[in-house]
Amino acid sequence: MVFRLRPSVVAVLGLSAAPAFHSAHAEVLLETRLVTAKGYAADAQDTPQAVEILPSPGAGGAVVGDLLRGQPGLAVQSDGAWGQNPVLRGQKKESVVVMVDGLRVNSAQPQGAIASFLDLGLLERAEVVKGPGSVLYGSGAMGGVVNLITPEARFSAEDTHGGRVGLGVGSVDRSVAGALLLTRSNTDHALVLGAAGRDVHDYRSPDGREQRTGYDSGSLLAKYRHRLGDDASVRLNLQRHTDRDVWYPGSARSGAGIPKPLGVATIHSPEQRRELYEIGVDAAVGNGQLSAELYRQEVFRQIRAHSSAKERDYVRNDVTFVTDGAKAKYLFSPAADHLLTVGVDVWNMRGDPERYIDNNPPAFDNNQRNDPFDKGRIESTGLFVQDEFELGTTRIVAGARYDRVRGDARQKGSGPAAQTSGLENTDNNLSWSLGAIYPLSGSLNVYANVGRSYRAADMRERFEDSARGDGYYHVGNPQLDPEVSTSVELGLKGREGRLRYQLAAFHTRIDDYIAGRITGTTHSATGLPLKRTENLDKVTLYGLEGSASLPVAAFVIDGSFTWLRGKNHQDDEPLYQMPAPELTLGIGQPAERGFYWHAQLRAVAEQDRVATRFSNGTEDRTAGFVTADAGFGWRFGPVAAFEAASVGVTLRNLADKRYHEHLTDGVSGNELAAPGRGIALSLNGSF
Repeated sequence: MVFRLRPSVVAVLGLSAAPAFHSAHAEVLLETRLVTAKGYAADAQDTPQAVEILPSPGAGGAVVGDLLRGQPGLAVQSDGAWGQNPVLRGQKKESVVVMVDGLRVNSAQPQGAIASFLDLGLLERAEVVKGPGSVLYGSGAMGGVVNLITPEARFSAEDTHGGRVGLGVGSVDRSVAGALLLTRSNTDHALVLGAAGRDVHDYRSPDGREQRTGYDSGSLLAKYRHRLGDDASVRLNLQRHTDRDVWYPGSARSGAGIPKPLGVATIHSPEQRRELYEIGVDAAVGNGQLSAELYRQEVFRQIRAHSSAKERDYVRNDVTFVTDGAKAKYLFSPAADHLLTVGVDVWNMRGDPERYIDNNPPAFDNNQRNDPFDKGRIESTGLFVQDEFELGTTRIVAGARYDRVRGDARQKGSGPAAQTSGLENTDNNLSWSLGAIYPLSGSLNVYANVGRSYRAADMRERFEDSARGDGYYHVGNPQLDPEVSTSVELGLKGREGRLRYQLAAFHTRIDDYIAGRITGTTHSATGLPLKRTENLDKVTLYGLEGSASLPVAAFVIDGSFTWLRGKNHQDDEPLYQMPAPELTLGIGQPAERGFYWHAQLRAVAEQDRVATRFSNGTEDRTAGFVTADAGFGWRFGPVAAFEAASVGVTLRNLADKRYHEHLTDGVSGNELAAPGRGIALSLNGSF
């Protein structure tokens, strides 16, 4: 038996002479290949797990939530126009690993979305792997992985240069965005340079302009690769993204926990940024390929609580999460029918928030130091192995991983109640997965996947003692056990020409689920009711999801659906904040050249399965809704200096429907309304 994936090993490590940008036709042919699910390039059709490959929207895209919304099994939890966290099969930001170019960017963010620390104008594609992913990606990959991939620097047989440029404008938020990518390559050198910017104003909903939903952002990207020899190259990846004047309207609160003289308190960030410094090497070693990298990633945030009555900030928090890491993996074929991956993954995240608070009523101007914790640290070391092989016509992917995760801090809380001992805790975790995919025909595969993943507690859950916007005083717990999930998935994948469909059923059990529990006591200093972070005994999530694309004459009809349920067994009630079932139906006429169009309806059911005991009545029912969107445009061939160009028009929320997603943060019954009717224009060209 000859294993058929070996050529992809070379391609994924960037040792081929592929050009930096593909033609429009090539992008269509390659859109089903992804690297996130197995750690190397593989066809989604041959992957025993549900995946989504989402192409870049160009400069017309805003935040990652816009890509995920409406996709099967995916949802978005939002607290504003910028802050949109991915939700995979009901599991929220803590249980989803978000990566940029394969490097995790998760941190203990109180508000907003780490997935939004990248301008989509610089994106090549987003790969989403649903279900357990801890074998390759460690802690937090219980719900899955979102990998945001920017263009690679690739060698070329001749001296070439090119790039792409995009411009987008939108009416609903009066936004202007632009992005530029430049490439230069030859047999020994390859370079990608990119810059993108966005100016977004407050968006309009059917209720009028939603205050404090605008922001500004800018991104820079530089990638370089140098050939060291016939079978080795070194690469450099530098990124910087900055956002300014970001507000989180869903955080606005008054009453419990917020002294009356302060009025309404709203969280915002005057500035936040992400910086990445990565150096790596790819080389042929023996009969396999070695890929290794060292990196530092910094996420800096200014977090403020603004008082409407005082018309100024009364809490000022500056925090930097610094992650230093090293990764290495070796791909080789020990036998003709096996592709083996062995690897090590080590990272160290440090967080040291500096917080000042005004707490002397009625003036509220004493500017007292009140750090939630001091010198927090989480260290992770993981070893993993994965084997892909064939038994007859059945393809098997099996993997295992061992992780040691250690958390510690110099101090937890502040003031007389500060804790300096008993903060260290070490977890030893074993993850595994086993998947099989079998071809029922040349165009239809059936697959099964079972796996175990885990999530170690983050810094806030371990160490932070502070009042929060939900009206409770939260007490961290440094001795939390890690969450452990066991998942089973069964599915179908079919593809023949433009006909494509997939169907998946899944069941996930999570033991030692981490959540804030109401204690029935109050905090002595603030008088607020206490919530202590604890492990619940068990929660379960299960559901169905699917999508299909069917050509009919010159048209393509498409649709998708998501249905899922979550249960909190300790409280014997629905799990808190579950996405509602939804259905999308669309029709369009694609075209590689010339006129194209697409129209879609998205129907989201009423969500009346809400938590009452766990949430103490703060989760309310959300009404169902239906929205209609449409888009059309023209794809050109060579135009002036461009090899290809396109112009597109997108129409959102055509009926100007007033609605909000169930996972929209806000005071119960007064959640932030979604954007109303709007039109967006995008211009894109490659040269």
